[in-house]
Amino acid sequence: MSNPYETLRMPRLTVDAWIRDRRGRVLLVQRGRPPFLGRWGLPGGFCEWKETTERCCAREAKEETGLTVRVRELRGVYSKGNRDPRGHNVTVLYACTPIRGRAKGGDDAADARWFTPRELRKVKFAFDHRAIVMEQLKRDRRR
Repeated sequence: MSNPYETLRMPRLTVDAWIRDRRGRVLLVQRGRPPFLGRWGLPGGFCEWKETTERCCAREAKEETGLTVRVRELRGVYSKGNRDPRGHNVTVLYACTPIRGRAKGGDDAADARWFTPRELRKVKFAFDHRAIVMEQLKRDRRR
C-alpha cells in the first residue's frame, strides 16, 4: 500500500519542543525507533487530526520526556523537503518551560537527557536537529 502523503504530494506536520532548564541545558530524546535509531533529537512528533500545534507540542513533550511543559513562543518553522527520510515533513518549533516532572524517556524515546551547550557539540543528532539546536543556541546567546 502506498503512502497517501506521497501520492498526494503533501507534507506532513510535526512539532518539536525547545526545552531548556534554569542551568541552560537543552533536553533531547534518544530515538528508540528508526529512522535514526539511537540518535538524539528534540522532543516532538506528528500533529494529530484537529490538534493545534501548541497542544501537540505539550503532548509530545509529555509522552517522550515525562515533563509537563508550558508552551511559549514560536521559535521557527523548518521545511526542507529532505529533512526526514520518511518523506517531506514540516516542523514547527516552540520554546517550552518545564513546569512539572522529571526527564525520562517514554513512548518512542529510548531516553531523555539534559545536555550542556558544550556537550551538544559531540552529540549524534537525528534529522536536521543539529542545525536547529545550533541555530537556537545562537539565538539564545543574542538575547
